[in-house]
Amino acid sequence: QVTLVESGGGLAQPGGSLRLSCVTSKGSLNYYAIAWFRQAPGKERERVSCIGAGEIAARYDYSVQGRFFLTRDKTNNTVNLQMNYLQPDDSAVYYCAAPQVSYCSPDKNHWIYWGRGTQVTVSS
Repeated sequence: QVTLVESGGGLAQPGGSLRLSCVTSKGSLNYYAIAWFRQAPGKERERVSCIGAGEIAARYDYSVQGRFFLTRDKTNNTVNLQMNYLQPDDSAVYYCAAPQVSYCSPDKNHWIYWGRGTQVTVSS
């Protein structure tokens, strides 16, 4: 079992950047696939990026490809999401999550460990 905590959200202007971090107070993130999801008001939760356990390269939803970058810091037991060229449509609560399997499962029932989320607001 792993407990996830997000940080780094806040207010950014269009075109700006924010960096989100996902840490755990128990266990090691290095053994888990980790994904960042987001949910805007009135919309379904969507996965924006994911990296499998042991993988080097992350995968991204087309909406953030080339703007968001997920990295795993094994030394500090952290998974970060660098978000660049933010747009108002990126405004949402962002969650990090881990599945009960070691890969980026498309089955949402596999994603059982969730943080409480961090708000990202992009506005001028």
